[in-house]
Amino acid sequence: MSLLSRYLPTPEALQGHRWLRWLGPALTQPQLWRLSRRGLSLGMALGIFFGLLIPVAQIPVSAAAAVLLRANLPAAVGSTLVTNPVTFGPVYYGAWRLGKAMLGEEVDAEEAPPAVPTGTAPDTADEDLGWWARTRAQLAGVGKPLVLGLAVLACGVGLLTYLLVSWGWWLRVRLRRRRRLKAAAQRVSPM
Repeated sequence: MSLLSRYLPTPEALQGHRWLRWLGPALTQPQLWRLSRRGLSLGMALGIFFGLLIPVAQIPVSAAAAVLLRANLPAAVGSTLVTNPVTFGPVYYGAWRLGKAMLGEEVDAEEAPPAVPTGTAPDTADEDLGWWARTRAQLAGVGKPLVLGLAVLACGVGLLTYLLVSWGWWLRVRLRRRRRLKAAAQRVSPM
């Protein structure tokens, strides 16, 4: 665990973070910093859940949830980085496609979400609609499948993360115990 501890932020670093200052004294609770099977599993699951579910304010929301549920705080904060500038596009596109499929809407292999207009010049087909009305209509078309896809993805991947981290911890403890027992048996048995 020392390798993991080197990469986790310290309590002082998180207390000094501008988005987390409001948690103040709650950040000093020892169970939030202890590496335990339940705390680490829950912390990573919370971070990934909120990292996938909401596009902004992921760190403060996952930190508040970790404090409330007494999960490992650095794991919750660090695992929100599952969505970052590199992964944001593919994750949201995949969630949109998942949502469309779950809603029973036809999904073509080459279909892309409707493009949001970037300029203020009206399209020739939509001259009667203003830029804002077209943008709202296009976002509404993306909205329902995207929200559904993100919710399902966040719940599924969060639960899977909890189970995998918990199972990995259990397996690691079991293998260590087996090695210790084997080494002790070799020391006790005569040659």
